[in-house]
Amino acid sequence: MKPFEVRNAHFDRLVNTPDLRWMGQNTNHAKPHAAVIEAMERCIRDEEFHVYAPPAGLEELRQGIVSDLDLKDHAALVSDGAVSSLYHVCHTLLQPGDEFITTDPTWNWPMAFARSVGATVKQIPIYGAEYGYRLAPERLAAAITPKTRIVYLVDPNNPLGTACTSAEIESIAAIAKAAGAYLIHDCTYRHFAHSHELAAKHYPDRTLTIYSFSKWLGLAGLRVGAVVADPDLIERLAGSPPNNLGSSILSQRAALAGLKIKSEWFPGVLTQQRANQKLINDAVTRIPGLEMPVYPSNGNFIIIECEKAGVKPEALVAAFQERKIMIRQGAYHTPTFGDRFIKVSTSVPSLWVEEFVALLPAMVERARGRNEPVKLF
Repeated sequence: MKPFEVRNAHFDRLVNTPDLRWMGQNTNHAKPHAAVIEAMERCIRDEEFHVYAPPAGLEELRQGIVSDLDLKDHAALVSDGAVSSLYHVCHTLLQPGDEFITTDPTWNWPMAFARSVGATVKQIPIYGAEYGYRLAPERLAAAITPKTRIVYLVDPNNPLGTACTSAEIESIAAIAKAAGAYLIHDCTYRHFAHSHELAAKHYPDRTLTIYSFSKWLGLAGLRVGAVVADPDLIERLAGSPPNNLGSSILSQRAALAGLKIKSEWFPGVLTQQRANQKLINDAVTRIPGLEMPVYPSNGNFIIIECEKAGVKPEALVAAFQERKIMIRQGAYHTPTFGDRFIKVSTSVPSLWVEEFVALLPAMVERARGRNEPVKLF
């Protein structure tokens, strides 16, 4: 069987596992606001699915995204999820021989998109206390070359949960501008951050801000997101989008309803998510060898280092899967540092987290006794 078939079958099993605790993909499982459900039901009742949505997205949704970011002079191009925006940007702006710079760890798929068009990828290590688990602007400056075409910054970082300070963002934007490079500011997790600065406010001409409804609103399965940039840049991207007949109108109706109730609904989600982080942190501190190096996290997830406990991440993930709890091994994000940590999603029901922490001591012991290779994705 081909590797992609094996991988797909793995996730098919997860999707079809009843009562699975989804604590590894940063998905948001908070109970949705009634207005979001009603918007989808109304869309179905009115049979809007017979028609194509506008190619750049519903105008009210586009304006709502720009307003949520407070980027008044920018424009939004709605996509089939943030990953579709990243694919489109990489395939439009990169050419063979260009250089794509990001961190290690980062989110892996944009690197695959860059390589698929013949660009080279350079990663700057940020994992570890010696780096503070963050990108120092001077290290980015040292990595820039005349071939650098795109700087890709996931902020807050997935999987680490660190967020750049305002001063760091200002410096990173200045470095990209001096190089004449595009800056992709992947802000998928910005709504969970304790504070967040947008690079587009410092480098508006060539910053592409990636926006997602998968995480803060919990619409991962509906696939709706956007890229926000200078209108001239959006005009270029709009010339050949992968979804030139428009993204799902059902998804866009849900996203638009979500923006309208965000101030009412999301603060409760954020409070619960941060309380879940604390539950995990309190449990980790009681288990010798486990550490949470980034706490509190600026994302809806945390990492737990397990190397000092003598436990392989894959073994710990496999142990939890036996109890129908899905968490993620570090190697999913970084081959270099992946043997040090697991990642756990926290925008989930508190009962899931309570179950996770209650099982954690026993699962660590079980994993320690079965450090054999486990095939995971």
